[in-house]
Amino acid sequence: MAVLSGAAVPLLLLGVLGGVGAVLKPHVLLQAEFYQRSEGPDKAWAQFGFHFDADELFHVELDAAQTVWRLPEFGRFASFEAQGALQNMAVGKQNLEVMISNSNRSQQDFVTPELALFPAEAVSLEEPNVLICYADKFWPPVATMEWRRNGAVVSEGVYDSVYYGRPDLLFRKISYLPFVPQRGDVYSCAVRHWGAEGPVQRMWEPEVPEPPSESSATLWCAVGLAVGIAGIAAGTALILRAVRRNAANRQPGLL
Repeated sequence: MAVLSGAAVPLLLLGVLGGVGAVLKPHVLLQAEFYQRSEGPDKAWAQFGFHFDADELFHVELDAAQTVWRLPEFGRFASFEAQGALQNMAVGKQNLEVMISNSNRSQQDFVTPELALFPAEAVSLEEPNVLICYADKFWPPVATMEWRRNGAVVSEGVYDSVYYGRPDLLFRKISYLPFVPQRGDVYSCAVRHWGAEGPVQRMWEPEVPEPPSESSATLWCAVGLAVGIAGIAAGTALILRAVRRNAANRQPGLL
């Protein structure tokens, strides 16, 4: 069960297009927070953060009472007191208990995540890259993401983002896996969520052209050699024809 709160504030920023003039472009500043707990073991999850046009500005590490900026440079131009987020979480916890009591412990329908899996850069064998697993449009914000390489679980180097809020009160989350593409490898990302009976999974493998086999390489070499010989023969025939034609033109006529 969860209680969600937040505000999406539309902003109009002035942009200038060269040679056209000024236009108004809408942007959205979103404050997203949630407090939730499971009905089984007494376990709770909570998060507080701000987003601008779906990109995270910062979130608050609630246990450490610390504001974490998505990019350190953001903290040089703005500040946010983590204590304010803790106060909001206390209010959220109290509101959740009231809502559970008033709704006779009924739950909202779960929304299963949509999943996409893709590399960050164009793939080249033996060149370091990053696989991105993108879970989108799910509720509530409780999702476990797992990586596998050729069936074996991979955890080293994996980085998971916080839950990113959406204006429609659904959530999204991203997991990153650094890897070195090798021919024949198969990667998978699975997301477990309360809205799905089993894991939602996507698979990916490098799409790199196979190297030519030894027999095909020999065949192409033979074809190239045959074409070369044919070209030499044709060139020789043309030269001989030209020589004979010149000789005939030089022959003295009868007196």
